[in-house]
Amino acid sequence: MDTETVEAQLRRLRRIEGQVRGIAGMVESGAYCIDILTQVSAASRALQAVALGLLDDHMSHCLVEAARHGGDLQDKRLREASEAIARLVRS
Repeated sequence: MDTETVEAQLRRLRRIEGQVRGIAGMVESGAYCIDILTQVSAASRALQAVALGLLDDHMSHCLVEAARHGGDLQDKRLREASEAIARLVRS
């Protein structure tokens, strides 16, 4: 991952961290359940966006590099990517 991409992902994760702290505050203060659920949904979507960005980066760099090497490394990286995609689809 290049420096710009890392920084963008870290910014997103910091925002998500703030969202989660806000959700905890809502729970502590007894906020309306539907409002809390709305915020949980937004945080989940934001995390999914981070995951998709990481997956995209993995495919464009790690998988391409593994394909150049071929063999066991290629097979391993493809299997890892397939398993990661399956986890994302199930979540």
